[in-house]
Amino acid sequence: MLLGRVIGTVVATVKAEGLEGVKFLVVQPLDKHRRDHGAAIVAADAVAMAGPGELVYFVASREAAEALPERFVPVDHAIVGLVDQVTLSEDDR
Repeated sequence: MLLGRVIGTVVATVKAEGLEGVKFLVVQPLDKHRRDHGAAIVAADAVAMAGPGELVYFVASREAAEALPERFVPVDHAIVGLVDQVTLSEDDR
């Protein structure tokens, strides 16, 4: 799982079959210190609760499709949870 912050929304007028009703969000991946890490991505909102400004964790690849109600859909990333708190161990600081 990867850490990210929702920075925007995506409006899709046409979606692949099985993705009707699924919200898409723009997510900025973050490192363990919550600094930007790479380019922003588009992720399907599998929890149906994420929104701009939220700290989330997401999955990529085949796991992304597995997180959605319809398992065989063309998605590369999916938000699978909202983050309440990040605590680093002494070794990670």
